[in-house]
Amino acid sequence: MLYWLIDFSSTIPVFNVFRYITFRTGGAMVTGALFVFLFGPWIIDNLRLRQGKGQPIRSDGPQSHLITKIGTPTMGGLMILSGLVVGTVLWANPLNPYVWIVLAVTLGFGFVGFYDDYLKVTKQSHNGFSGRTRLAIEAVIAGAACYALMRLGRDPLSSSLVIPFVKEVALNFGWFFLIFGGFIVVGAGNAVNLTDGLDGLAIVPVMIAAASFGLISYLAGNAVFAEYLQINYVAGTGELAVLCGALLGAGLGFLWFNAPPASIFMGDTGSLALGGMLGTIAVAVKHEIVLAVIGGLFVLEAVSVIVQVTSFKLTGKRVFRMAPIHHHFEQKGWTEPQIVIRFWIISVMLALAGLSTLKLR
Repeated sequence: MLYWLIDFSSTIPVFNVFRYITFRTGGAMVTGALFVFLFGPWIIDNLRLRQGKGQPIRSDGPQSHLITKIGTPTMGGLMILSGLVVGTVLWANPLNPYVWIVLAVTLGFGFVGFYDDYLKVTKQSHNGFSGRTRLAIEAVIAGAACYALMRLGRDPLSSSLVIPFVKEVALNFGWFFLIFGGFIVVGAGNAVNLTDGLDGLAIVPVMIAAASFGLISYLAGNAVFAEYLQINYVAGTGELAVLCGALLGAGLGFLWFNAPPASIFMGDTGSLALGGMLGTIAVAVKHEIVLAVIGGLFVLEAVSVIVQVTSFKLTGKRVFRMAPIHHHFEQKGWTEPQIVIRFWIISVMLALAGLSTLKLR
């Protein structure tokens, strides 16, 4: 919305700053953070009032959670999404289609997560609605977004998987890319969802990934930088840096209230939405493999669940004491702050490794 102030830059030169993505990214970050800081307490109070007993705690999870986390409200993702939307609408270019595609996936996944959280709270059960139904809805949303991204991009890049570390090597999947891209988006959403199990554990790695992909989006959307770094230029994707900035700010505001002991949980409302957003941005800027590196912590959490379930079904034995893997370390005696901070450190290291692919080609 503020982007349109550029039209008045000829008479009011200071408005020319709104042309710059970097300036608007900073503005979106500040806006997202301020919104959550200002309205966060009101949102928490209303959610606590409406939810009563708060998020139901799994009886088969760590027993300490039945004491320390009971009664805490969920759906805190509403705080993040509100700050994200306000920051994006105010500072992003409203004529950029990439902005609306990513925002549509984010809100679509957020709605799915919200409904799941709603059922859990009202039933006071950790079981939401059917997992297959949820995945099917997510797949439809992700597939529609990938189709739109393919139509926006230039052939054959729009339907190709780019291999990092190698110059000008891409695997053209054709229309099969709809399935592949959809898998990336759905997988990212559910991987972040599995990571969200301890206070502050998911939001900081999400912010680290958002900051990384904000930089990647800016570089991939700039013809000069893309040429210098030998990465694929995707016109228009630079504007996605503004969304990443809004997410970073809203995430910082949420972390203020989610820091141990948490006043509110993100819930599926936030984790599904933010994971879906990161997955869609990765597909848009053609850095799907890099997402697996930068978001390696989310991949590890998801793989630990898959390995645990597969092993138990095939052999009747568990590989981990409890899955996802952060609960495994809880059972081994690590304290919650130890797990959270160490996982944050791992996220930073993975982000640096992922960003190194921009130059090592």
